[in-house]
Amino acid sequence: MSPALLLLVACDRGFSDPDRAFAAPIEGPPTYATTIVAPTTLGVVDTSRTDVHGTPIGVGCATCHGPDPSQAWAATPGEPFHTGVSLRHGNNTCDHCHDPADRTRLHLADGTSIEMGAAIQLCAQCHGKQYTNYQHGAHGGMNGYWDLRQGPRTRNHCVVCHAPHDPAIPVVSPVLPPHDRYLEPPHDHL
Repeated sequence: MSPALLLLVACDRGFSDPDRAFAAPIEGPPTYATTIVAPTTLGVVDTSRTDVHGTPIGVGCATCHGPDPSQAWAATPGEPFHTGVSLRHGNNTCDHCHDPADRTRLHLADGTSIEMGAAIQLCAQCHGKQYTNYQHGAHGGMNGYWDLRQGPRTRNHCVVCHAPHDPAIPVVSPVLPPHDRYLEPPHDHL
């Protein structure tokens, strides 16, 4: 049957009737939660020191930049400690994202102060297309179930893959392609 004829038959059977009542949504079990995996390094700056495994030892930003800027002993970017932080994120400065009144927090474009863990809201303001893709599962990696009625899901926070101060993904060299043992000539075994 041709596609045009099939469409005509479908229309003739009432499938295109705009007044047709649809069945009620299927009631199912309660939906499971989506967990956002955020690194423990949010609000931490790496130092030049490493632990026994060679991992940089981080110092919490709140160590120097507490909620009260008048009590912070190193509240100004550019101190010797910050020499390892290079900002390559458009034309942004520290104050575009970090709350100037409380460096342990971030702020949205409208000035609303948010916690470090809510940085996805901040990222979404400028990176709307990526955030839309993230919401639909096409960006950010996902493990678990697409249908949350079946089970839980985990997603990655933006900063799992993108360093906040230098978010570009580094250029990598591709690895060799996988070998398909069925397409390769058989090996003679004695």
